[in-house]
This record gives sequence, C-alpha cells and structure tokens, in this order.
Amino acid sequence: MPRTAPGESGVKPPPGLNLELLVHGVGGTTPQEMLGDPRIERMTGDTTAAVYRRTDDVDAEARPQDYTDKPVPEAYSWSNLTSGNGSRALWLILLPFMVANLAHWMRPADYGRRLLLARTHGVFVRLVALSLTVLLVSAACEVAMDLVAWQCAGSAGCADGHSWLGFMAQDPSGDGGWWSQPGRRLALAAVVPAALTLLLWWLSHRTWAAYESQPPLRRPVDEYDREGRNRPALCLPGFWYGKRLVARLRAAHTAAGFLTVAAAVAAATTRHDRKPGGSTALDAVGWLTETAVVACAVWVLYVVCRRGRKESEPDDVVDRFTVRALPGIAAGVLLLAVLHASWSRPGWISHGGELPGDETFGVLAVGQGVLVAAMGVIGLVLHRRRPAERTALKGLGSACVAMIACALGGVMSGGVTQRVGDWLDGAGTPGMGNGYIEGPPTLLTWQASAVPVLLGALLVLTAWFLLQVSRRSRRLTDEVESAYPDVVPDPSRSRRIAAVISRAALTDAVPWVVGTVAAITLLLGGAGVLGTWLTGEVPGRAADGRAAIVDGFADTVQVLGSWLVGLAFVLFVAWGRRAYRDPSARRTIGILWDVGTFWPRAAHPFSPPCYAERAVPDLAWRMATWTELTRGRLVISGHSQGSVLAAAAVWHLDRRTRGKVALLTYGSPLERLYGRWFPAYFGPRQLHDLHRQVHCWRNLWRLTDPIGGPVRIDCGTDVDRGPLTDPLQYGRTLHHPLPAPILGHGEYPADPVFDEERDSLLLRLRSHDSGPQAAVPQQGVPQQGQGLPQQGGSGSEVAADAGQFTDDGEADAGPGADAGSGDGEDGPDGPDGPDGSGNPGGSRLSA
Repeated sequence: MPRTAPGESGVKPPPGLNLELLVHGVGGTTPQEMLGDPRIERMTGDTTAAVYRRTDDVDAEARPQDYTDKPVPEAYSWSNLTSGNGSRALWLILLPFMVANLAHWMRPADYGRRLLLARTHGVFVRLVALSLTVLLVSAACEVAMDLVAWQCAGSAGCADGHSWLGFMAQDPSGDGGWWSQPGRRLALAAVVPAALTLLLWWLSHRTWAAYESQPPLRRPVDEYDREGRNRPALCLPGFWYGKRLVARLRAAHTAAGFLTVAAAVAAATTRHDRKPGGSTALDAVGWLTETAVVACAVWVLYVVCRRGRKESEPDDVVDRFTVRALPGIAAGVLLLAVLHASWSRPGWISHGGELPGDETFGVLAVGQGVLVAAMGVIGLVLHRRRPAERTALKGLGSACVAMIACALGGVMSGGVTQRVGDWLDGAGTPGMGNGYIEGPPTLLTWQASAVPVLLGALLVLTAWFLLQVSRRSRRLTDEVESAYPDVVPDPSRSRRIAAVISRAALTDAVPWVVGTVAAITLLLGGAGVLGTWLTGEVPGRAADGRAAIVDGFADTVQVLGSWLVGLAFVLFVAWGRRAYRDPSARRTIGILWDVGTFWPRAAHPFSPPCYAERAVPDLAWRMATWTELTRGRLVISGHSQGSVLAAAAVWHLDRRTRGKVALLTYGSPLERLYGRWFPAYFGPRQLHDLHRQVHCWRNLWRLTDPIGGPVRIDCGTDVDRGPLTDPLQYGRTLHHPLPAPILGHGEYPADPVFDEERDSLLLRLRSHDSGPQAAVPQQGVPQQGQGLPQQGGSGSEVAADAGQFTDDGEADAGPGADAGSGDGEDGPDGPDGPDGSGNPGGSRLSA
C-alpha cells in the first residue's frame, strides 16, 4: 500500500516517542499488509489476537532519537477471532441467533428513571431468542423423530425404499424387532436433537473460554462518571464482560433444548397410554414426565426473564445453582421421557399422519409474531420521546431485525424438513397425499410457499434501486467533471466515478429494505398460520376447486418454495463444508461475523462469540500500559470496523490516559451504520461524549465509500475531513501516466491527507499537554471546496440527491439521542445531548 514519506505532509510530529496503533477492519487484513513490511514480530498477545511491529521497530523505546520525525507503527490484528480454525464453519447454523442478538442492541434509548421500557424490551428479545432455540431443536425433532422414526419407519413402502431403516421398520402384526415399537423408535431418534443441543452448548462454552473470558481494564472511575451516571453505556467497566448473563442464559437454553426433545417424546407415548385399556402405571409415569417438563419450562422462563446485564462493574459472580442444576435436571427429565417411551407396549403401531405435538411450530410462529409486534410498539414509544431524525426506521429497527431472525430460523428449519420429506417420500409430494408419508407439518409447507413471493418482492426492490442508481449516476456526471479543474473531460471516466458514488449511497437505503422485508415476512407468516388453521391442508390442496389462476399459483409456489428452501439448505451446508476446509472461504464467512458479532451476547447465548469482549480490553490495556511506561503519545488509527473497536477502547480509558491518546478514524461506520441502527449506544449524544473525552479526533471519509461516512459532530472543532478526493487523479498526467484507481472503502493511507492528519493529531496532543487547547494550531482542517467537487456544479442539488437514499429523506443528522445500557438494567441515564446535526466536510457533494 503506497504511503507518503514522513514529513511530506508539512506537519512534523512533536519531539519524543509517538506510537501509531493501527486497527484493521473486516476481511482479515494481515499485520504485514498493515505495516507494509513482510518482516514483523509479535510484541504481545497470542495466535488469536496480537500486537505486531516491524522487525526494525521492535526496540524503538530504546532509541527514541530515531523516531523524532515519525511515529512507531504498530498493528493490532484480530482477524483470527472470527475467521481462524475450521470450527468457525459450524457458526453458520448460529446465524439466526446472531441476528436476534443484534436486535437486542438496536432499541432507541430509554429516558425513564427506572428504564422500565428498556428492561421490557430486553425481556421480549430474550424470549424471541429462546423461541429460536426451541424452533431449531424442534426442526431436528421433526426430521429425526417424526419424518424418519414415526412416519417412514411406520410405513412399509417408505421403509422398504430405505434399507437402513430395516431394523426399526414397523410390523403391523406386532411381532417385529425390539426397535419396531413406536416408542422405542422415538427414543432412539431423540439422540439426534439431544446431540444438537449438546453441540450448541459446547460451541457456546468453548467460545466463551477462548474469546470472552478476558478480564476488562479495571480503571478508576472518573468524577464525571460518578455525577449522575450520565456517561454512555460503552464507558461502563462491565459492558464488555457479561460472564454472569451468558452463563445463565446458556443454562436456560440448553435446558430448553432438552425439554423440547422430552416433550416431543412424551407427547406420543402419553397419548397412547391414556387410551382405554392402557397401563395405569405407564400413565402415571407419563403424567409425572409431563409435569416435570412443565415445571422445568417455567424455571427456564423465569431465568430468561429475570434480569439482564449488569454493567456498572464487571459481574464475576455466577449463579452456580442455576447454571449447574437447570441443564442437569432437564437432561434427567429427558432421560425419564426416553425410558418411559422405551417401555414395551405390545400392539402399539404408528398409523399414518404426523407425530402428535407438531402444533409446536404454529405456537412458535404466533408467539414470535406477538413478541415482535410488542417490540415494535416499545421502539416507537422510545423514539417518540426524543426523536432522532437519522435513527433507522424511526425506532422499529429492533423489531424488524428480530422478525428477520425469525424468518432465517424458519427457512433453516423448513429447509431441512422439506428436503428430508421430499427424499423420504419418493415420487410423491409431501402433504399432497400421493406418497408414502404425510410429510412435514402443514405450517412449514405454507411458510416454504411464501419464499417465492418474498423473493419476487425483493426482485422488484432490486430493479427499482438499480434504476435509481442509473438515473443518479447520469445526474452526478457533470459534478464529477467539475471537481477536477484543468483536465480534459472524459465522459466514460466521469460515469464510472459517478456510478461508484451512486452505488455507495445505497447503504443509506438499507433501512427501507430491511423494513420492507420484515413487513412482508410478518404478513406472509400470518397468512401461513391463518391458512393452516382454517384449512388444515397444504396450499396446493387448499386451493383445489378454486379459480384456475388461484389453483395454479398455489401449486406453483408450493413446489417452487419447497425446492427453494431445500436448495438454500443444501447450499448452506455446502458453504459450511467448504469453509471448514478452505481458509479463504472461512475469511469470507469471517466478514459476516466481523459485522454481526461486535456486540456481547445479551439475548442469545448460542450466537457466535463477541470478539469485542476480547479486542476492546486488548486495545485498552495496550494503550494504558504503553503510555504509562513510556510517557509517550499515541494515535489509535482505526479503519472501518476497527474504528468502532478503537472508539470503544478509548471510551474505556481513564481521563489521564485519554489525554495522551488521539483518535484517527477513516472509512468509519460509527454514525452511518452504528449511529443509525444502534442509537442507544452510538447516537448523537454518545458521539458528542466521545468527542469531549478525546481532545484530538479526526475522521476521514469519501463519497465513494459504501461503509464509511462523516460522524456529524460540530462542537467548534471539526472532526470530519471530507469528502476526500477519490480517485486522487482524474486521468493520465505527466506524473501519473497510468489511471488512478477508485479507492472506495480501502487504502485510506494512500491519500496524502492521511499522514497529514496523523501528524497533526500528534502535534495537537503535545500542545494539549503543554497549554490550553485553544492555542492548538488546527492543522489539516478542510477549507471550503476541499474534497471531490472542488469547484463548479450545483452543490445543493447534489447534496439533496445524495440524501435521497436515507430512510427519512433527510441528508443531515437530527437531534441527539440519549444514552442507554444493555437492556436498561444498569445503564446510565442523563439529560439531553447536544444536537447531532450539521454538514461536516466542507464539500458541496456531501452524503
């Protein structure tokens, strides 16, 4: 990566040792790439996450005279936290859990003194997360126990077509083998969902021990923190350490998985025992089993709803009785159900039809819809109290994302059941009565039939956005040419640059896409539940006798939906298998986890681990210890997701250390993504607080960047510098005979502005140490016209045009939002923050 030579920026770093701590973004940038040197050495850390230096700089502290005109570069590499060994491929099955956990953090801030609405919102999200665990385990029960052990093994035609089921094939005369009795078949098949539950527990426990058990930096609490507790939640010392909550939720979800399997086993056996002529003793044991299942389920609900995160201090205390006893007792109940089902019941045969208890999917769908609707009401109420104009979906972001998590869980569960049902049914179509077995529950077929309708709506949205990009690119072409004076216009080059700018602006349309998908999903899910309850038939049979167009449409979407969800599941498995073997594919999946697992596991303990609970303490410890040992000054330089980690780490420093640290962010999603989607944690008030705590902060951004943007802070000292010129050269010149690339989201250090701003921050740090900050020369503050469109063109038209992709139609930020905490349990509450509006950057082509 090209860098300008030290000193070319015209701003000399102050004397004394200075450190530049680089933090990369998503995609797994290597330390060699960050430092621009293949010869590196690890300074501190392990193979998972570590700090590296160039070999020539390892002993920089022993010879500070060699670094009077440049800082010591140091790279913090955290990519192995999300894309390390092959076991990360197993995280793909945790995707719905990860999305549900994101929904927990997306609520607007609560201003109530007791934070009642925030706590209620946290309870609802945790209940949605619990329903996803039950849904996944129920899908495993449906495949192993219903489709295989109950329906296929109980059908002579299906069992004959699958020889591996011969040992448990049902004999109508009742003289079959030991496993031929339905109860024993169910007991054997229960091993599959029980093993899945154990796998989820193992993944959660293993990742906690590897990533999230790092102790936080236990710093002294500032006086400002004691006064009213009105600091942002990310400042709290226990924010990145949720050991107690994760352990408790892990126990509850593990128990819920065991209880789901136990209920599925007991549902069939107890129904048989209660028929006339059944065994009284077995009936009594059945009642005992069901009572134990209900009692443990109530215990699970109490544990999930009891309380959320404690963040005012690191919560090291673990509820040992709950953590150890609840899963163990639930496993005992499952064992009791299996033993009860294995008892000999001569003459019991499984007739055609689904396994008793398949109504679970309908109950889960209705429950999830009610919970999501309640979350939406809370989000609207919280947003209306202190509306922030740039908040995504006006407070409905959490509910919409939770709805998408439920949809992902439905697609995964429906995909595997539909695919297995098609495979076992031979030439027949599940649910149509023309095969060996009845097939999956009717509701799952209705939900699968909704997938083609949803995809059709997405295609329409995609076509509309492509049309808007094309129209906007044509309008921006003249603005691009006017930004490069004294060059020969090249219409083709201008169109390419304008197209990149237009595509980058699509990021601001994501809230509309998410909201539309969530609304359509909710409507289609409700239609599926209603259709199942009213007709009791799959869509193809329910439409028989209707108008030809209706009947044809129902048959088409049913067949197409079944194949689509089945294909999605097959591709999902294939992708996971490839990721297990191929490190490059694992890095691609790691990008998804980089974005989705920044937040601690506050709602779902089986979601992928929070890498920030390791990375943020790492960065805070490194900055605190280095500045204390050397008395030097430090610039923490974060790109993309690394800028979010850097900001979170700076928030955790004590006041004395923060006075020696400057923050340089570039390609940063702090406001554009995190501020809009997580307003309780990165809203205008929180970013203003970060600006007050960090005396020296600069943020670089480009219009061609689809991820980064301005942080929109205007408190007398500008933070944003941009939009930066991209590409750096319009066409071929004497000094640049080859076309300059459009950098977009990458290679910010290639811009001369980067070194200029970094050196300026170091100079301002020294000035701040030696005198009032008012005397600090503002180096590198952009002048009017700095950036891409330096002169010419209609700036107001372009600014309005670039803002058309926002969810509210406004290009500027609105009033600030207040702070919040994990779920309102222990978070700060304070007065209104300053206004977050403004148009940073000094350019007329602003996003």
